[in-house]
This record gives sequence, structure tokens and C-alpha cells, in this order.
Amino acid sequence: MVALAGAITGSSLVAEDLAQEALVRAYKHWDKIGRYDKPGAWLRRVTINLALSNRKRLGAELRARLRLSNAPTTAATDPQYDDVWQAVATLPGQQRAAVALHYLEDRSVADIATILDCSESTAKVHLHRGRNQLASLLEGSA
Repeated sequence: MVALAGAITGSSLVAEDLAQEALVRAYKHWDKIGRYDKPGAWLRRVTINLALSNRKRLGAELRARLRLSNAPTTAATDPQYDDVWQAVATLPGQQRAAVALHYLEDRSVADIATILDCSESTAKVHLHRGRNQLASLLEGSA
């Protein structure tokens, strides 16, 4: 969960907090979640949702700070992430999640579709578009 959240947020510190929050939510609702066919998919979906919400909140916070002051602010970046994961962090949310699930957790398209709560064809599209965008981004940095 930490690696998945880290790939989406770009920060290992935030990822640890988000993974812990997802696990706390699973613990609180385990009576219901434990009966699911794939409780791990639920946990991954919650982790992804928390990570995407966190990025949106940080973006809104940064925009608000910029409006309130003319001094530019930047979010601290985690130096352990390489160029590839920095490029992944620039992808739209569902593409980021699909790429992270596929490459970090070696998930199939069917698994990705289950976790993202979409059809397999939609999951394929997210993964395909994410790969194409990454190729473009990384080609320019090589």
C-alpha cells in the first residue's frame, strides 16, 4: 500500500500516512470487508482514493497560498523517486493508479479494473494512455 500510494503522491512520507489510514479504515469495517471476494482490491481502491484526494487537496492548498501571497511556494519532493516515478506523478489520477498497480504490484488488467471499479477495457485505456504519456515524457528527458 505504501508503494502504491507513493507512486501516486510522489512522497514516501505521505504514502505511509495514507497506507495507514487505509488500513485503519479496513480494520474499522472488517466485518463487512472481510466478506468481500477480494478485500485486497477494496483496500487498494481506498488507498488510491486517499492518494488522489491528497494530491487534489495539496493542489488546492498551493493555489490558495499563491493567491494569498505573491511569494511562490513549492512542495518538498522526495529524492528517492527516480525520473520514471516523477513522470508517473504527472499523469492524470486513473492513469497513475493503473501504471502503479501494473508495474509496482504486477497486477493484471482484470485486477486493475476491479481495483479501480471500472471495466477491463477502461482499465486498458488508462494503462495504454499512461504508457504513451510516459514514453513521451521520458523520451524528452533522455
